[in-house]
Amino acid sequence: MDNVQAVGSEAEFSLVRGGPFYQCLLSMGLVRSPLGWLHRRIAACVAVTWLPLALLTTLAGTFSGGVDVPFLTDLANARFLLAVPMLLGAELVVHKRIRDLIEQFTKRELIGPADRPGFESLIAWTMRLRNSAVAELILVVIAYTGGTAAWQFYGTLPGTSWYATPMDGKLTLTLAGHWLAWISLPLARFIILRWYYRLFLWYLFLWRVSRVRLNLDPLHPDRAGGLGFLDESATAFGPALMAQSVFFSAMIGNQIWHLGAKLPDFQLEILGFVLAMLMVVLFPLMFFTNQMIEVKFEASHVYGELASRYVSAFRKRWLTGAAPEGQELLGAADIQSLADLGNSYQVVNEMRVVPVDKAVILKLAIEISIPLLPLLLTMVPLSELLTKLLQLLM
Repeated sequence: MDNVQAVGSEAEFSLVRGGPFYQCLLSMGLVRSPLGWLHRRIAACVAVTWLPLALLTTLAGTFSGGVDVPFLTDLANARFLLAVPMLLGAELVVHKRIRDLIEQFTKRELIGPADRPGFESLIAWTMRLRNSAVAELILVVIAYTGGTAAWQFYGTLPGTSWYATPMDGKLTLTLAGHWLAWISLPLARFIILRWYYRLFLWYLFLWRVSRVRLNLDPLHPDRAGGLGFLDESATAFGPALMAQSVFFSAMIGNQIWHLGAKLPDFQLEILGFVLAMLMVVLFPLMFFTNQMIEVKFEASHVYGELASRYVSAFRKRWLTGAAPEGQELLGAADIQSLADLGNSYQVVNEMRVVPVDKAVILKLAIEISIPLLPLLLTMVPLSELLTKLLQLLM
């Protein structure tokens, strides 16, 4: 049995390696500690969520025809064939990168010796929440109750489909529809909800760390006081965000394909979705803004005063003729010191107040948008789109 009980060290920190569901996968031979056998988990999920639907619709004659929305043309298949496997694969990325980031707090001496025991206690507390059976039970209840009700009201398409037939103003589920409603979708929702619970834990952890007085250095070359490594947490969650984008893209694609909607009708929704996904991973980094502003403000005054004194002394020595007799300006150490001081002041002045770089934000926005790009084919033929892309590249 894999030991997932936290002992309060950075090496034990993992947002994904723990909880009853993880233990269940261990007992079923679908995971090897820490997160090996990904192919087994993906195969098992596809076998449970998608394969029965394909078999049942084939037997019912609705796999490729017979209804307004046959199984083969329902883009919601992407949820089980792409999005869920991506969410499972994202666990490997988050497990490795986030654990490495936690170690940076102590390796960079951002956490002082006096606060180290509290930091280790915080890690242990977070891991206990991750292992909570009550939390996962609540997620299961939400996946089956609220999620199923929301799907019946907002996630179904009008007309006859492989999963339901309208009858007396209500949808009557087919056999495949029952499997979809009570097995496939709840499992997919549960996997998604577990990701949001992990993000919630990450929020709590960073919030409590931000309440500790960190040893930030305004001269750190990362232009973030030494916290620049935290922007890697945003990119670590990138694959999970892309999986969410697959869900969203499939929903819009169904509206366009089966209901005659146009892509421009969803401009605001797409923009709002991309911004929302960005904020999901960038927002917790803002917890450190107050400390970063204070450090930058204090450093700008201290180094500003130092620069004034040095520049004044430099001017008196070299511009008013007070330099020692026989000492030449060319090659003097004062020149290099002035340049070094200017560089230091520039680093302080350019220090960010949020530990994330613009390049990281752009990268995340691109990753989130990639699953949405196929929707462009509803407006521009593929051949024409490729031609325009080649023209831009050349």
